[in-house]
Amino acid sequence: MKLIDTKNAVGHVLCHDLTQIIPGVTKDARFRKGHIVTEEDVPVLLSMGKEHLYVWEKIPGMLHEDEAALRLLALCRNGNMRPTQVKEGKIELLAERDGLFRVDVERLNAVNDEDEIIIATRHNNSAVCAGDKLAGMRIIPLVIEEKKLKAAEEKAGGTPILSIHPWKRKTCGLVTTGSEVANGLIQDAFTPVVRQKLAEYSCKIVRQCCPGDDREAITAAIRQFHAAGVDMILCTGGMSVDPDDRTPAAIAAAGVNVVSYGAPVLPGAMFLVSYFADGTPVLGLPGCVMYAKATIFDLLLPRIVADVPITRREIKRLGNGGLCLGCGQCHYPICPFGKGD
Repeated sequence: MKLIDTKNAVGHVLCHDLTQIIPGVTKDARFRKGHIVTEEDVPVLLSMGKEHLYVWEKIPGMLHEDEAALRLLALCRNGNMRPTQVKEGKIELLAERDGLFRVDVERLNAVNDEDEIIIATRHNNSAVCAGDKLAGMRIIPLVIEEKKLKAAEEKAGGTPILSIHPWKRKTCGLVTTGSEVANGLIQDAFTPVVRQKLAEYSCKIVRQCCPGDDREAITAAIRQFHAAGVDMILCTGGMSVDPDDRTPAAIAAAGVNVVSYGAPVLPGAMFLVSYFADGTPVLGLPGCVMYAKATIFDLLLPRIVADVPITRREIKRLGNGGLCLGCGQCHYPICPFGKGD
């Protein structure tokens, strides 16, 4: 750093915070470390008694924190996102619409593995609303070697690390299984829960039937709903290994590709994910969805509605963080449940 006359400081970068004291009004940093001095700043600095300033010398191959933050922003920003102004070397990204927030975790980790660089995000596969904070990025020091930024850019590759996938699947066909429901012996308590969860993502039930526990009838209902063009099909109940629970076999018989029957998540171990060849999802929902505040259905529903295919490997990796703690007051999704990745 070097000492210069304040009157000649325009365009230079401050090396430390400069505090302004106005008796009875304020005593706080008026200019932060890393601030680039402007013409308008000079009279203020002089009024603060700062006739000389310590500033950084511009060295080839070195980047100021604001420049570096903009370079990191370019690695992250995708459609449906907007950045904040650079402030004290930091930029944040905000969502411009509702949807599923996705992070390429491996590439994010690779970038953060570079010393003096940080990109912090909310969790991968989070449901977000317009205006939500998505990520923040900055470098640790005031200046950084450009070669470190270039190394991070190479690791990030040519596409943004972050993405938002808008809600796409708007209609649902609901197959309510169980002879006790079909025969009117008990009230259907499953449908109101499913309807409420779907509504959070602007999706609604447009077709529903109650085929009881007849496997062929359940299969026929699934095929009929698929032919009718609904965006997704949910089958509620009948998912256990009990001999009277025939939903898994009925779903498989409908001509779908079963990705997984069973998941390392509690509650939700008997969950089933499958797809028709055209990508229409068919899910088997275990009874826990009806009474537990948060289950595997809550973890995966945002991906289903955003039309992001779910793989067997993704389901198998849910075990780390897949244990709901059953808190007396549920705070999902602001809790560790499902945050294992």
